[in-house]
Amino acid sequence: MGSIGAPELIVIALIALLLFGAGRIADIGKGLGQGIKNFKQGLKEADDVGKKKDDKKDDAPKDEKSEAKADAKAKEA
Repeated sequence: MGSIGAPELIVIALIALLLFGAGRIADIGKGLGQGIKNFKQGLKEADDVGKKKDDKKDDAPKDEKSEAKADAKAKEA
C-alpha cells in the first residue's frame, strides 16, 4: 500500500465537491479557519494569565514571620 498522492487528493476533492457543493465547502473552510483562530487566541490568553499569576507571586509581600526568622538567623550568624 502506498501513500496518497496528488491524483488521489484531486479525486477526493471532486467527490467532496459533488457531495457538498461549493457553497457548503466554503462554509466548512470558513468555520475551520475561525476555529483555529479562536484556539490560538485562547492559548495566548491562557499564557498571558499564567504569566500574570507568576508576576503576582514574585511581587507578593513576604510573610512577617518568615522575615522575622530570617532576621533572627542573620543575627545569630
